[in-house]
Amino acid sequence: MRIVAGSRRGIPLKSLPGTGTRPTSDKVKESLFNIIGPYFDGGTVVELFGGSGSLSLEALSRGADQAIIFEKNPKACAIIQENTEKCRFADRIHIHRADARNAAKILNSKGHRADLLFIDPPYAQERLYALGNDLVEAGLLTEDALIICEHEKSMELPTSYGPFIIIKNVVYGNTAITIFGNEG
Repeated sequence: MRIVAGSRRGIPLKSLPGTGTRPTSDKVKESLFNIIGPYFDGGTVVELFGGSGSLSLEALSRGADQAIIFEKNPKACAIIQENTEKCRFADRIHIHRADARNAAKILNSKGHRADLLFIDPPYAQERLYALGNDLVEAGLLTEDALIICEHEKSMELPTSYGPFIIIKNVVYGNTAITIFGNEG
């Protein structure tokens, strides 16, 4: 696993060994960012299930201003910190060792709004995709924000998160990426 493109292209990233986290493959990550590239320029990235921090680090490498990562596993947080330092993004990433279910409260208290929201919980925990609604209802996404969900291709996601509707769905083997954008 590595940074695919941008200012930190080629930097290898670590991930937590075992099956507790499921890093996004480089192929899927590259395809995803090729799709969303025209839609984001700078801004704040929020990653609800950090794992290795790979998605946030890729976004920063491609021009995002800052990233806020939620990860409750302390070992995964240490990996995210190590990857952040390796990429020299320590001043642009905020790692919260917290359950993603607390993200809306934490973001609200810090005054952050997301331009890019990644929702990629462990596949067995489908109910966690509903956390996107918490952030939308709390007004924590910008009007032009994108919500990106990585999931098993057989799983059915909600058709919308408030005004954010499905604008693209792509499948890579057993993995699917569904992208939501504001219908307004």
